[in-house]
Amino acid sequence: MAESLEKTKEQVWQIVYAIPKGQVATYGQIARLAGLPQQSRLVGRILSRLPKGTKLPWHRVINSQGKISNPNPERQMEKLAEDGVDAVNGRVSLKLYQWRTD
Repeated sequence: MAESLEKTKEQVWQIVYAIPKGQVATYGQIARLAGLPQQSRLVGRILSRLPKGTKLPWHRVINSQGKISNPNPERQMEKLAEDGVDAVNGRVSLKLYQWRTD
């Protein structure tokens, strides 16, 4: 069981790492790409436990309504702005910024 969870974490990390600068993905999108449909909360849990100082672009992952649901929304909005992604009132336009993987 622990081995499969470790493999799942690695998959999620690789997908998040692949999100291009200037784009965002949803937790559900990451879950689907990792072969874990309906597991968006698991993706959120994995990202919430990243090691301090990680280089993974965790800030590029938002919820399905385009909202920032991170416990530190100011930090996430700041990092998104550095990437060229505009967040207005804690919300990102998925139409403009969502990563298209198809």
